[in-house]
Amino acid sequence: MGLVDRLRSVGPAALVAAAFVGPGTVTTASVIGAEFAYLLVWTIVFSILATMVLQEMSARLGLITQQGLGEALREQFDNRIVSALAVALVVTAIGVGTAAFQTGNITGGAAGLTTITGVGERLWGPVIGLVAGALLFTGNYKLIERVFIGLVVVMGLAFVVNAIAVRPDVGDLAVGLVPTVPEGSALLIAGLIGTTVVGYNLFLHASTVQEKWSEPEDLEEVQYDTIVLVAVGGLITTAIVITAAAVFPEGTSIDDVGEMADQLEPVMGGFALTFFAIGLFAAGFTSAMSAPLAGAYATAGALGWERDLESTRFRAIWMTILGIGIVFSGLGFNPVEVILLAQVANGLLLPILAVFLLYAMNNETLLGEHTNSPIQNLLGVAVTLVAVMIGVLTLNDNLPAFIDAVRSLAGL
Repeated sequence: MGLVDRLRSVGPAALVAAAFVGPGTVTTASVIGAEFAYLLVWTIVFSILATMVLQEMSARLGLITQQGLGEALREQFDNRIVSALAVALVVTAIGVGTAAFQTGNITGGAAGLTTITGVGERLWGPVIGLVAGALLFTGNYKLIERVFIGLVVVMGLAFVVNAIAVRPDVGDLAVGLVPTVPEGSALLIAGLIGTTVVGYNLFLHASTVQEKWSEPEDLEEVQYDTIVLVAVGGLITTAIVITAAAVFPEGTSIDDVGEMADQLEPVMGGFALTFFAIGLFAAGFTSAMSAPLAGAYATAGALGWERDLESTRFRAIWMTILGIGIVFSGLGFNPVEVILLAQVANGLLLPILAVFLLYAMNNETLLGEHTNSPIQNLLGVAVTLVAVMIGVLTLNDNLPAFIDAVRSLAGL
């Protein structure tokens, strides 16, 4: 297959790349660049390699078994109690998590449009949500995939143009590829890895790969798709870090991407701000589509429901997730407590999913000759250990606030 044909064959991994390069990643990458310049670029490289490892396994599982990760998880356990607990964990962590983050996705995209148009975020938020819902409601996977690919290209061009325009120091950038952990950077490192290696993307990828491919002979194309588009996501994240490192003095503490946008205004006669806003919109809009879709695939699969884009129950799941984001964004509501619960839940869920995925990928009954090789198992174990570390750091850092949030939501 030639290069042109390979590029034409890319698809499902675009949803994965768009999902992890959302407003949360834009914010985290901006903060890292402003505070530590290029010193943590190595974190992006590690995150992307870890994402490739897990997403390739998930995509291979989906292609070979023609099952989603939710079905595979439910059917791997003979004990009904264990199976029920696994299903409950997935539905709670993925369903609630994607719903909680959906507000941030929509408001992030709205912030980008507000910067461009001057129209308030409370208006753009519901508009973004309704347009995303209309696209998902078509049930046309090819159309949805093309929209994702197009927006990933737009997002990439917008952020990469800015990174080039600020003229980064190539020497310092190369130094940043050497792993170091500056004082006070541990939680930011965990945060960036945690926003890149995302649990619900494993469900999304295992299911969407079946929309495009169905034969074991397609595995090479699936792997190419995964590597190329996840790498593109990493390039976008790196571009954001580079831009922030160039426009802020090292050690600057910023609270949100709005401060970065202000610093970009003098660059390129103001065009840099527009490019950044376009990139932020694309990041928010694609995440506003991918999160409900991932939540629907994960929940439907875990519950044994039909994973069909035109299925009533499937639509009901993503419409609920999307609806929460639309309502909260329209009200200007920031569900900090719910998002906190979702962050902790997802941080704890990822290592559990990684362990299960490794277990499933070594099941010859399930995968036959397509089980993991020793090297793939070694890489998978390494990524799983890092996921455990992230979960521990997330829980330790947020435990007091987590307890307060639970009490608040419980009305105590």
